[in-house]
Amino acid sequence: MTLLTILLTILMFLDCILLIFLVLLQLPKKDAGAGLAFGGAATDALFGAGSGNVLTKITKYVAGIFFGLAILMALIAGHRPPSDAAALMQTVLQRSAAPSAPPSQPASSAPSGTAPASTPPGGALLQLPNDASAAPSNAAPPPAPAVKTNK
Repeated sequence: MTLLTILLTILMFLDCILLIFLVLLQLPKKDAGAGLAFGGAATDALFGAGSGNVLTKITKYVAGIFFGLAILMALIAGHRPPSDAAALMQTVLQRSAAPSAPPSQPASSAPSGTAPASTPPGGALLQLPNDASAAPSNAAPPPAPAVKTNK
């Protein structure tokens, strides 16, 4: 974390606390709510009879600062360089996606009825048959399904 992100995080935290208190201290439009519980009469004594207007204006500015900080922090987070772990993962993925040359084989070892050898990402050599006639001759046929008769 850079010093700028730490500073913005602290400012965002303080702005959130201030916004919470401003919302709770505002006079309710009806005779119920948190504004009365947290000293609506004290707000009148401190700011005067029109204190709702002053608190409303301050709340608008603090909310604007909150949204500005949120957008600024999102932009900074979107443009920061990847961390060491993300860079390592990207390097590993690039190396595994790069085509690797298959190991050289003598021409006599490949049977004539098989497709060219391909190397999967794991590195194991894989040979696929061209058609069904290349299937191994010692393979057992699949078992026949059991037939039920009602007697």
